[in-house]
Amino acid sequence: MSDSDADFIVVGAGTAGCVLAARLSANPASRVLLLEAGGAERTPAMTVPNAWPETLGSAADWANVTTPQADAGPVLLPRGRTLGGSSAINALAHVRGHRACYDSWPQGWRFGDLLPYFLRSERTAGQDPALRGTHGPVPVAAVSEPHPAARAFAEALTAMGYPRTDDLSGRRQEGVAWADLAMADGQRVSAADAYLRPVLGRPNLTVFTDCLVTGLRLRQGRCVGVGYVRGGVPRTARAAEVVVCAGAIGSPQLLMLSGIGPADELRSLGIEPAADLPAVGASLQDHPVIVVSYAARMPLPASRYNNGEVYAAVRSAPDASYPDLHLFPILLPVAPAGHEPPAAGYALVAAIVAPDSRGSVRLASAAPDAAPVIDPGFLTDPRDTARLEAGLRIVRQAGASPAFDAVREREIWPGPGIATAAALRGYLRRGVGSYYHPVGTCAIGAVVDASLRVHGVTGLRVADASVIPVIPNAHPNATVYAIAEKAADMIGVPGASTG
Repeated sequence: MSDSDADFIVVGAGTAGCVLAARLSANPASRVLLLEAGGAERTPAMTVPNAWPETLGSAADWANVTTPQADAGPVLLPRGRTLGGSSAINALAHVRGHRACYDSWPQGWRFGDLLPYFLRSERTAGQDPALRGTHGPVPVAAVSEPHPAARAFAEALTAMGYPRTDDLSGRRQEGVAWADLAMADGQRVSAADAYLRPVLGRPNLTVFTDCLVTGLRLRQGRCVGVGYVRGGVPRTARAAEVVVCAGAIGSPQLLMLSGIGPADELRSLGIEPAADLPAVGASLQDHPVIVVSYAARMPLPASRYNNGEVYAAVRSAPDASYPDLHLFPILLPVAPAGHEPPAAGYALVAAIVAPDSRGSVRLASAAPDAAPVIDPGFLTDPRDTARLEAGLRIVRQAGASPAFDAVREREIWPGPGIATAAALRGYLRRGVGSYYHPVGTCAIGAVVDASLRVHGVTGLRVADASVIPVIPNAHPNATVYAIAEKAADMIGVPGASTG
């Protein structure tokens, strides 16, 4: 079955897809079709900021797992499968990376190039308007009434000599800061809420949910449309241009299913190569984490925000080019995988946010509904093991400080018996997990050009976290908004309004 032609097909209604669908359809002469594998429901867990953990493993989550990592076994890697994608199920953080990180990207994608799009996407108050947007679709609010354990963590780190900053996305991008969150009036604002839902009434915008895109339709080196399944019925749609926004896992998967990727690997799965691009699915980057778990003296109040509330961007060593660690609390009783959490408590977490380890996304089979093989390669570079050990030592020192005396009963995991360097490294190798920030699998320069066009295929672009060449040292969602806004300009709708 064939659907009507469109000028643009956008594959995936995650953060980038919602931006592109809204911006492209702002031109009434452009017909836009947005295809999303997940549903359209906006559940309470997607709305209430501290309820986001309830979305994990739900129908709104692809619920992927990685290959075994270090000595930890497979690691959970949730990603959004709903309108808004991961912006509808994540922990709401809206934080940019350090400008030095973006300045390592290719020409045309450095901090100065991205700044107008950071500004265009966000709406903040009380920050430097030269660096922070004031009229964008995404409202950003900072934590103002912190949880007692979050306050204790901030006090502990500053007592240890780490500076305070009032804005990790502003002029001082290092130190301890209250979190910037994508929320308004006490509710999450996802990309679907900010960009897509306000424009669903446009007659030139069609949104299909609960449909799986099974492949790109290629003809003589050109992408002419997509195939997908909706309501159990295989369908096709044609377009002048296709923009893939399926994320760091889904975008390389779709390209490879369509014959765009490492030719020998594709042939081994029975897929005829259309474009031999070995870099598709390569250079997967993510932020590995390690958790220190504490029992509390008494039941703690619920977080009014995202169960995190404070982030510290610090350096694992003085010679780091920019902060390569994120330190933050989890204001819930949690423990590393395979360990029992306390009945009442909290955790302190160290994350490597400038990793040297690299991994990959590969096809498990030629079946479009088969989960891909995801290997983020955590701790495969020994420099990352040293970084994570440094972060683990910092959060344990903070957790044992007098700032926590009013809330801390004792450290549960790793516990006082884990003290030597060898023991600490064993613990982090057994307990390493993901910050849920995969990027880099269709990187600018390697898979797409500076205009996000796929090498060797016309009529096809990728615009999402997969095009990021070097992972930002922060949550990537704010960066993905900027990438998508810049992509909209490249495609031809400069300054388009969602109104």
